Amino acid sequence: MLKRCISAEWMKLRDSHIWMILMILPIISVLIGSVNFYMNQGVLKKEWYSLWSQVGLFYGEFFFPILIAICCAYMWRLEHHNKNWNMIMTAPVPTTSIFLSKLIVVGILMIAVQIFFFILFFLGGKLAGITADLPRELAGWLLRGWIAALSISSLQLALSMHIRSFATPIGIGLCATFIGLGMYVAHLGLFFPHSLLTIGMGVLSQTSLSFSESLLFIIMNLLYIAVICTGAIYRMSRSDVVA
Repeated sequence: MLKRCISAEWMKLRDSHIWMILMILPIISVLIGSVNFYMNQGVLKKEWYSLWSQVGLFYGEFFFPILIAICCAYMWRLEHHNKNWNMIMTAPVPTTSIFLSKLIVVGILMIAVQIFFFILFFLGGKLAGITADLPRELAGWLLRGWIAALSISSLQLALSMHIRSFATPIGIGLCATFIGLGMYVAHLGLFFPHSLLTIGMGVLSQTSLSFSESLLFIIMNLLYIAVICTGAIYRMSRSDVVA
């Protein structure tokens, strides 16, 4: 049943315009960061690391979380129109499969976004004249960014499931980016999904995470995903049809 739900989600996305959003926001973030890096190379002298500090700030701190929020809101858009929610609640489909299929599809989309972002980052660095080897931390930044994106996705899916408005969950997600930044500055980054994205992608600090820090990072993300998904699925199973 889960496999069929995943196939249904892909069919809904096939003719949508969500792909444009998935491409445009990474392009904008890399373009802004690369231009800022190129104009300030006299100060930013650590090549790839300096470029990442500029590009990652716009992408990891703002554009990526917003992209996730838009994607998650779109995943529930059809269900909230024309009383389709009633059809879901009366269909012989487990609520667990419905919610998890959306999370899995969003997770796959975020992998594609991370790969696309890496390509843009590499091209931006080459066009800016960087000749050094890519930083060895880059793979870890991208992987941990994807893991944190799953935590944010589970939260945004839960919000978009409960709130019928398309824009409201996205606005909440935007506010959450600032909350996450504040918690990171307050050294409470492990206690908020958006702060975990900042930590995982090395947005504000390009230092490598130790093994214990990486393990704690993964555990906290898995905990958030498990708790949020469990709560959302339970609430969905208790929801009634709407007029």
